[in-house]
Amino acid sequence: MAGFKHGRMAEDIKREIAAVMRELKDPRLSNSGMLTVVRVELSGDGSHCKVYVSSMDGIEMAKQACKGLDSASGIIKRAVSNKLALRKCPEMQFIADNSAEHGMEINRLLDSVLHDDTAETEEEDVNED
Repeated sequence: MAGFKHGRMAEDIKREIAAVMRELKDPRLSNSGMLTVVRVELSGDGSHCKVYVSSMDGIEMAKQACKGLDSASGIIKRAVSNKLALRKCPEMQFIADNSAEHGMEINRLLDSVLHDDTAETEEEDVNED
């Protein structure tokens, strides 16, 4: 049963961090394109969490955004603590992740493969007529 509570808490923290990120006015966050909180890893005792942040513009923008989030960690912790009614909010470590960029690359490759397949089937249909 404890595992369910732990997982729910990590997802709640992820959701609240994403909401607070949209409201921050730091130029390192607004200039880094579309930011995504990929996942939150909460420690067993709930005192620390690793927040993985990804940017559509690449890993360098995600690293800049992490610096901005580190400087705003007090604001983020207060908002998360108030919204989730936590007695003690976990210490947050923001880590840049390139999963959004990697996902876009996979989509691009899949689209090119699907486009090639449709072109081949159209060619075969023309040849059969």
